[in-house]
Amino acid sequence: MSVNTNNAYGKISISDLAIAKVASHTALESYGIVELVARRFTDSLSTLLKKDVGGRGIKVTTFGNRIYIDVYVIIKYGVSINAVAESLKEAIKFKVESFTGMIVNTVNVNVIGVKL
Repeated sequence: MSVNTNNAYGKISISDLAIAKVASHTALESYGIVELVARRFTDSLSTLLKKDVGGRGIKVTTFGNRIYIDVYVIIKYGVSINAVAESLKEAIKFKVESFTGMIVNTVNVNVIGVKL
């Protein structure tokens, strides 16, 4: 699926993969995030086969012009999980809304583990 909008110049369509890549880069730049974790077995298999999975650890769902994002991460040991998760939510929401011009309704951060 994709997010669609119309303006005076025509129709704009942004794919879920493009949104996932923006969210992925934002997550990896955030403090306290060690890595993104594959959310499905097929994502892990693609990594083993060296295919470029741009949105690894990110699930994007669009409904109308609303965007719902699930992020699966491993957090650095010793940091406040709540603070890192809230910071990550705000960063992803800001970057994706700036990129798409659409509204990000929710960002769910799923902490899969902690790494030293």
